[in-house]
Amino acid sequence: MYALCDVNSMYASCEKVFDPSIRKRPVVVLTNNDGCICAACGIAKKMGVGKKFVPFFEVREQLEAVNAVVRSSNYELYAELSERLMTVCSRFAPHSHIYSIDECFLYYGLHSAYVPAEGWQQHASNIRRSVWREVRLPIGVGIGATPTLAKAANHAAKKIEGYRGVAVIDSEGARKSILAKMSVTDVWGIGRRIGARLNDLGIMTGLQLANAKPGIIRKQFSILIESTVYELNGVVKLNWDEVRAAKKEIYSTRSFGQRIMDPDQLKFALATHAEIAAAKLRKQNGTAKAMTIFATSSPHDANGYYKKSVFHKFAVPTSDSRMFLAACSAALSSIYCKEVRFYRCGVGLLDIADNKSVQFDLFNPSQDDPKLMQCLDLINSKYGRGTLHLAGQGIEQKFAMRREFLSPHYTTRWSDLPRIKCG
Repeated sequence: MYALCDVNSMYASCEKVFDPSIRKRPVVVLTNNDGCICAACGIAKKMGVGKKFVPFFEVREQLEAVNAVVRSSNYELYAELSERLMTVCSRFAPHSHIYSIDECFLYYGLHSAYVPAEGWQQHASNIRRSVWREVRLPIGVGIGATPTLAKAANHAAKKIEGYRGVAVIDSEGARKSILAKMSVTDVWGIGRRIGARLNDLGIMTGLQLANAKPGIIRKQFSILIESTVYELNGVVKLNWDEVRAAKKEIYSTRSFGQRIMDPDQLKFALATHAEIAAAKLRKQNGTAKAMTIFATSSPHDANGYYKKSVFHKFAVPTSDSRMFLAACSAALSSIYCKEVRFYRCGVGLLDIADNKSVQFDLFNPSQDDPKLMQCLDLINSKYGRGTLHLAGQGIEQKFAMRREFLSPHYTTRWSDLPRIKCG
């Protein structure tokens, strides 16, 4: 059996953890630079003010009218609470798989007859209750014989009336009942386009998809959709022993909180993105053979759109942040233009391979210092990203994201630790 644990409105729920005063109020969270709504709690959705990706300035007055709480994205807080969530959930099964920042699968082994002593329903309730007690995040828990059925059960737990956060598909009756109440696009892996094609074939619900003939589905769609049909019928097709493939390209890019015309600030921004990408590269034990460095103005600027990129190839594949920062410095003169008000910049690490398969060059010895990079990553992992950085990233950075509604860093900054006063 599999269980899927999924947080309800993750970002908005995280904002309520350390601030009980807003738990009964509508809360919305904004994207980078406070541009659009990216998350909303259930209260906000019921009030009709939590539609995703709506520009904030368009609904600002509407949010004020319902006394909504607006927050900038506090990624440091969300990552910390996600880690706590995964730790609690992993205690309930011998195997766990983190699917995203707010979702994890639990796997109970190959023995299909296994049932926890308290039963699956109570087991799911125990997971949900423990996460709330220890992390204060509301989650839905769905349990099924396959990952897709666990996803379906989780959908029922969160969105079908009567389940109240917990659903178990452990019988044929439960399977048919839940799938019959699901639109085909509610099934894991079925998007809007494929859903429309399935609708044209008369397949409107999850149960109708489960009853379709796998061979015909494969011919008209793909092997992935065929696997979905099998999984909806209790046949496992997802191999949990497979490790998610390492990325072949890693990018870090973001728009600025304010326009940049200073070459030093552009250099600092590029260096910061290079370090972010380098840390991700080292996390997957990779090295990059090439790098692209770019900066642009806004396509809406009256002076026209400006975009410039530089491709840099390393003599020896590297994962050392210093090598990437040196490449950014060398590329600056080709990218910078004093008349341009830069709106966005970034870097991309290309042609990535495992560091065990690095081909060295006899005439260009590697200048990497793995121990130094390991120390850098360890400190930043323990005390928060950016705690220790290279001087090339600058001290005074004027390009940081605009986050006017940022909540305190309750778990990653000493000055923001919650204070309890006893009368």
